[in-house]
Amino acid sequence: MPKKVGATKKISTQIVPVVGMTKSVELELLKVMKKLGVVRAESYNKLGSINHWGMDWKKAIPEVKSFRTPDTLGLPAKLMDWTINDVAKAITAQQAACTDAVIKKIYKRFPGKENQKTRKELCQQLKTLALLDNPLLHRLIRKEFQRGHSWVKNQIVYQQVGYTCRQLSRNTYQLELAGLKRGKRNKIIVRSNRKIKGQIRLIYDNLSQKFEIHFLVDHGTVEIPSYRRSVGVDKGYTEAFYDSEGRAHGKRLGKAATNKSDRICAKNRNRGKLWAFHRKLEKLDPAKSARILKNNLSRKTENKRYRQNQSELRAIIGAASKSLFNGEPLKVFAEDLTQPIKGKRQSKAMSRKLNSWMKGEMRNSLQKWANWTGSVITEVQPSYTSQIDSVTGTLLGQRSGDSFTRFDGVVLQADHNAAKNILARGTDKEITRYMSKTEVQAVLLRRTARFLKGMGLSLLDAVELGWLDCKHSKTRAFKQLLVEIPGTSRKMGGRLNSNCR
Repeated sequence: MPKKVGATKKISTQIVPVVGMTKSVELELLKVMKKLGVVRAESYNKLGSINHWGMDWKKAIPEVKSFRTPDTLGLPAKLMDWTINDVAKAITAQQAACTDAVIKKIYKRFPGKENQKTRKELCQQLKTLALLDNPLLHRLIRKEFQRGHSWVKNQIVYQQVGYTCRQLSRNTYQLELAGLKRGKRNKIIVRSNRKIKGQIRLIYDNLSQKFEIHFLVDHGTVEIPSYRRSVGVDKGYTEAFYDSEGRAHGKRLGKAATNKSDRICAKNRNRGKLWAFHRKLEKLDPAKSARILKNNLSRKTENKRYRQNQSELRAIIGAASKSLFNGEPLKVFAEDLTQPIKGKRQSKAMSRKLNSWMKGEMRNSLQKWANWTGSVITEVQPSYTSQIDSVTGTLLGQRSGDSFTRFDGVVLQADHNAAKNILARGTDKEITRYMSKTEVQAVLLRRTARFLKGMGLSLLDAVELGWLDCKHSKTRAFKQLLVEIPGTSRKMGGRLNSNCR
């Protein structure tokens, strides 16, 4: 039996619909939501500035109540306090995301081991308001951290003391929610397969014009072992994940995403023609123009279909993540795809399909199932992971579609090859997560040059043989390595130009 080092909770968010309430209760809940929208907006304006950087969300209530009291809005104090705490937690999460982005920029600005002490000092200053005295950090924070604003007027947050839950039948519960008047509670009926407890969030969906309850469900705990098996994961479009052991997960993702993208494209083309026809008839036949606008150009059906498509994609990604872990605690190395892809000119059709690629949902799904299985996710620098030969660890080879052809002619499955490279990069001491693409390319070119030297060849020979993509020959690192090799620098120019046309 492996040794256990701790335990983690298996938590997920459940959404249940509200299936019954009186008209008076509905009007009062909407009124409360509107009043709490004012609290939410003013809390964001007060706490969302950089002067409240690193604040403790538990101390947010006095800050807001110094200028806005519950009496001025006719709200119970508890409802206002719970909303302020919810806003403070959201701002804290926003600050954490900004810190992560700034750390990446610090690593890019101060690379290498010689700047390790500088990076550590700057990262420590990020945790406190000491960053205001550092011009560099202050500028980076100002650029990344957007002052919070809120226009949300459709939510109410309740803690456990703010409501009671009573079971009516097998899958039906009655909630009594705190209202505007003391001692009077609003009764609603929800359909749920479990009793509701803990903090809940009542949300009014403006699209479907229905109420729903969001709450956390605790599915128990899972023990964390001291040893976890390491797996590299390549995130893709055709398949959601491809692991370093050669297994594909979520094979239907690419087909479903393409069908969704093509359907929306065809639909919008037809809608464009209808819009032109509608504008043309506005003066000639106003009645017909109004009928077209009402019956053919609304978004109700399309919004419903879009939500169904998104749910289908999320279900595929969730099933893929579950299949990847299979209930086993793993140490997963995955690509850090949080940065937008720049410098690649794609066709309109390809760009449209990539826009439906749910990278964020993949990341969240992996993290959820990692928490549920006691696993850990480590993100690595993604540059060139699909262009490296996993056998030699060099840039010798070429990827074409789902195939990667090595320099010796052996063909590998491209996604499996990339997953192996990601696994190797997880323990790579030279290539860190926040390195720039140019630095990664320089490291890989040095490794390729050393491998070729053992074969009695140079980088220039590899370009001529078609083993190495000629795009690498235009970089400073490539030319510097050629100069270091005796006898090749004089004839470098003409030979490179002939191979890279």
